[in-house]
Amino acid sequence: MDPFAELAQGFQVALQPTNLLMLCAGILLGLIIGVLPGLGGTSGIAILLPVTVFVAPTAGVIFLAGIYWGALFGGVITSLLFNIPGEPWSVALLFDGFPLAKHKGRPGLALASSFVASFGGALIATLLFTFFAVILADWALRFGPPELFAVFMMAFATLIGLGGGSAVKTVAMIAFGLLLAAVGFDTITGTPRLTFGQVPLLTGIGFVPATIGLFGLAEILNSAEEHGRLRLEGAISRLSLRDVLDALNEVRKRLWLLISTSLVGFWIGVLPGTGATPASFLAYGMARQYARDKSGFGKGEVSGIIAPQASADAAGVGSLLPMVTLGVPGSPTAAVIMAGLFIWGLTPGPQLFVTNPDFVWGLIASIYLGQLITFAVCLLAVPLLASIMRIPYAIITPFIVIISLLGSYSINNSMTDVWITVIFGVLGFWLQRLKYPVAPLVVALVLGDSTEKVLRQSLIMSGAGAAIFFTRPISGVLMLIAIALFLVPLAQRLAAFLKQRQGAGVAIP
Repeated sequence: MDPFAELAQGFQVALQPTNLLMLCAGILLGLIIGVLPGLGGTSGIAILLPVTVFVAPTAGVIFLAGIYWGALFGGVITSLLFNIPGEPWSVALLFDGFPLAKHKGRPGLALASSFVASFGGALIATLLFTFFAVILADWALRFGPPELFAVFMMAFATLIGLGGGSAVKTVAMIAFGLLLAAVGFDTITGTPRLTFGQVPLLTGIGFVPATIGLFGLAEILNSAEEHGRLRLEGAISRLSLRDVLDALNEVRKRLWLLISTSLVGFWIGVLPGTGATPASFLAYGMARQYARDKSGFGKGEVSGIIAPQASADAAGVGSLLPMVTLGVPGSPTAAVIMAGLFIWGLTPGPQLFVTNPDFVWGLIASIYLGQLITFAVCLLAVPLLASIMRIPYAIITPFIVIISLLGSYSINNSMTDVWITVIFGVLGFWLQRLKYPVAPLVVALVLGDSTEKVLRQSLIMSGAGAAIFFTRPISGVLMLIAIALFLVPLAQRLAAFLKQRQGAGVAIP
C-alpha cells in the first residue's frame, strides 16, 4: 500500500465540493466554539454530532474534524487576549501568552507565534499520521480478542497512570462508565440488564446524548456560572504583516523546540485517553527546563507560547491515529468522533483501511487542508473572533442549550434521549464541582460494549481461563504494560511516603 498514492486519492475525496464545504463550515464553527470560554472542541463536536446523520460519513467526519481544528486555534484567542482559557489545554498559554500580549504590548506577536506553532505542530503530526497509520493498521490486523482486550486495558490504564488527577476518582469514573455501558440487552445472551423494567432503556444509554450532556450542557452551565462573575478586560489586537514576519523569525530561532515538542505531543496524543492537555503542560515544562535563560518565563517568553501550542495541535492529530487504526480513542474528543463512526455504521479499526479507504484517506487529507484553511482564517479574522467575547453570556447560553437538546432529539426522534442529555448535563456539572474527571467516564461508556465483547470472546476461546491474556505474545506484552500503568499511582504514593520518612530522619529498614 503506497501512502503517497492513497493520500493523493484522499485529496480527491477531500476536495469534492460537498466535503470541502463541510470542512470550511466545521472550521468556522470550531473557531467560534473555541473562542467561547468553557465550551471547547469536545463539547462543540458532541453538540453538533447529530447534524452529521444527514450527510455522507466522509463529509460528516471531515465536518467534525474541522470543528476540532478550529476549536484548537480558537481557544488561543481568549487565552492570549483575555487571559481566559478557551480550552483546558490552553491554560498553559496563559503563563506567557497574556503577559506578552497585555503587559509587553505585543498581542499581534503572541497570536502570530501561536498560529505559526499550531500549523507547524499539526503539519509534523499529520506527516507522522500519514506514514505510520498504515503500518499500525497492518500490525493491528494480527489482533484477536485477547489482544484487543489488552489494548482496551491500556486505554483505561493510561487514564489512571498518566491522567495526572486522583487515581481513585478516575477508577470510579471508569467503573461508572462501564456500568452504564452494560445497560440494555446482553449482546451474547439477549437478556435485559439494569433496565428496571423501563422499555426505553432496552436499547441502552446512548453515548451521544450522554456525551452532549456531560461535555455540552455541563460545560455551558459551569462556564455560565463562572463568567457571570468575570469582568472581561483584555488586549484587543489586529495582526499585521510585521507580526507574522516576527513570529516566523521567532519560530525559526526555536525550530528544534517546535520539532521536539511536536513529536512529544504526537506520542502523547497516540496514547489512549490522554489528548492535548497533558501534552501542552509537558511541552511547557520542557521549554522551561531546557531554556538557557529561564528568567523570561512567566513574563512573556515566546518559547512559552510555541512549545505548548505546537504540542497541543500535534496531540490533537495524534489522538485520531489509534481511533482509526485500533478503534481506541486517543482523547475525549476522539471518543466523541468515534461515536459518530458508529452512528454511520462504520467500525473503527484496521479493517477500515480495507473496507472504507476513501473514508480514511479523505480524513487524513482533510487534516492537511483543515490546518491550512484554519491558519489563513485566523490570520485574517482575529478582531472578528475576539468580538464574540463581547456577546453577553445570558444570550449565548440559552441558545446553545436549545441546540444541544434539539441535537439529542434528532438522533432517534426520542424524548428519552433528551432526558438522558438533561440528566447527564446536571450530573456532569455536579461531577466538575466535586473535581471528578469526566473524560474517563466518556471513554468507558464508548468502549464498554467492545471491552465486554472481546473479554467474553477471549474467555470462550480459552475455556474461561485468564491465562490467554498473558500466554499470547502481543497481548502478554500489552497487558504487562497496562498493569504497570495501573500501578503508577501506587508507586508514586509509595515514593512520596519514603521520601517523607527520609526527610523526617526516620531510618528505613
